[in-house]
Amino acid sequence: MRSLTLACTLFVLMLLSCNKESKKSEINNKDADPAQETEAVNNGFPEQVFFGDTHLHTDLSMDAGAFGNRIGMDEAYQFARGDEVTSSTGIKTKLSRPLDFLVVADHSDGMGFFPDLMAEKEHVMKYEESVEWKKMIDDGKGGEAALSIIKTFSQGEMPFKTNDVSMMTPVWKNVVDAAEKYNDPGNFTAFIGYEWTSLIKGNNLHRVVIYRDNGDKAIQQLPFTNEDSSDPERLWDNLETYEKNTGGKVLAIPHNGNLSNGMMFAETTVSGKAYDKAYVDRRAQWEPLYEATQIKGDGETHPFLSPNDEFADYENWDKGNLDLSAKKTNDMLQYEYTRSGLKLGLKFKKELGTNPYKFGLIGSTDSHTSLATADENNFFGKASNVEPSKDRSEHPFVTSDKGTIYTWETLASGYAAVWAHENTRTSIWDAMKRKETYATTGSRMKVRFFGGWNFTDNDLGENFVQSGYEKGVPMGGDIKEGNEKAPTFLVYAMMDPEGGSLDRIQIIKGWLNEDGSLDEKVYDVVWSGERTIGADGKLPSVGNSVNLNDATWDNSIGSTELKSVWIDPDFDPKLEAFYYVRVLEIPTPRWTLFDKVNFGTELSEEVPLFSEERAYTSPIWYSPN
Repeated sequence: MRSLTLACTLFVLMLLSCNKESKKSEINNKDADPAQETEAVNNGFPEQVFFGDTHLHTDLSMDAGAFGNRIGMDEAYQFARGDEVTSSTGIKTKLSRPLDFLVVADHSDGMGFFPDLMAEKEHVMKYEESVEWKKMIDDGKGGEAALSIIKTFSQGEMPFKTNDVSMMTPVWKNVVDAAEKYNDPGNFTAFIGYEWTSLIKGNNLHRVVIYRDNGDKAIQQLPFTNEDSSDPERLWDNLETYEKNTGGKVLAIPHNGNLSNGMMFAETTVSGKAYDKAYVDRRAQWEPLYEATQIKGDGETHPFLSPNDEFADYENWDKGNLDLSAKKTNDMLQYEYTRSGLKLGLKFKKELGTNPYKFGLIGSTDSHTSLATADENNFFGKASNVEPSKDRSEHPFVTSDKGTIYTWETLASGYAAVWAHENTRTSIWDAMKRKETYATTGSRMKVRFFGGWNFTDNDLGENFVQSGYEKGVPMGGDIKEGNEKAPTFLVYAMMDPEGGSLDRIQIIKGWLNEDGSLDEKVYDVVWSGERTIGADGKLPSVGNSVNLNDATWDNSIGSTELKSVWIDPDFDPKLEAFYYVRVLEIPTPRWTLFDKVNFGTELSEEVPLFSEERAYTSPIWYSPN
């Protein structure tokens, strides 16, 4: 597919061998109580990174089924763990490498509705809308039926109660049982979870809920629904009740906020009240992570918000809300993107004493095909009606009188990377809770990030990880005031053996000025090749080796690994700040180019054909107090 230098090839083969050995485990008790599990700690810190998808839909989700998904949880888990399955459109497919964990996160609203619709159950077919949707599907217009269901649900106009207990109870049991069946501690983790589908007039406030627990606890309480409430505070009430009644543990991950039309990181609650101490404390407690990238757009930042960041214009979705019932305006953007949300969190900490947006970062797919793949050369689309085919790129994803989002605008993204001691529910969930995570747009690069006060180049040797933990804190941690010295950061990245080599590592800093204004700056820390930063403060491009005729590229540019120690040159010990790492790969073919080559697809000039895959780490926060 692409060429590698001999040294790089040998290095990658060595890496694959090491990974294979390191992922082995002696854990065999599938029914162990997570509360009683003992983590296998080597040197007291996690040495393995696990890749997974926390946001996958099967045919149990109303919209997924209407879009044509006809495969369920069995196939979802089998595919994620590396088995070959047959997609809803009859294509045999398999991941080139299995994932380490999966959350089947079907919509809690309407759980069981679609199978009952297809079976023409009386309690469903008594509604005029159901009859119309079934006819659309039978007439081969499943995509139209799905969009109709989405718009009806988005506007709160469903003809029936989507939290019907009699419909949800047997389905939830099936969800729990499937996760228990496929959970294989030490080899593959199947989390129990669901997606709470809050929609307020089309504005997306979804959360994925993930249980640390086994089925004996998760089965005791049905999932919370938008029918119950669209207010996140009521979701938190529900999670609190679950923990109190079962002794279990649970967390929520907000959906990428780019379809919320300014509501995800708003400065008031859903009910319109100003934030108070109780609100910010609870949000920080229940939502330790944020989904920074997925199929429906990358959510790190936006050119309007970060005009000095030449990499900010990456796969942004900025046309409107989920059903395009309302257009996007520039004033909404600061309340939708990861970097601006992190900055707003500093402001609220100063005002209220707690940072409600002190979240770590993950990516996931939000695929509705039952197939958890973020691979450009194995991309099965957002939904089953746009699985690999010649003409899928121009298929409308959503359309209204406000505009159209086309399938070519979807991106093959992303994955959650978690530094954990072992591949179990307990260990991975605990790492999520402490934010030792990073997001990728599909790459499986390895990334480390540590912050402290005394890192030097001597810490970059083979024991750099041990130095990172002993002398500082990892991604997701906090560094405290250090006698007015500037903090030091240790950064490291290793390329994905099947991906593009590395262009550069950057550190993004955000801070709160004494006058209350918010600032940010992007620093190039270490990069490939012999490039030097120019008079404009920018590092020249790494180049582009993508062959547009055959969808190949050449890893002779870029680096296999990058590492450095960096000292903040603009540090002010009086100011609250955060730092996170962004790692950029060299350009590689986008899924649209693979379609063009494989199917002879004709694409308009506006369709991008290559991409610079990337990773975003959880931040490290500095506080003067």
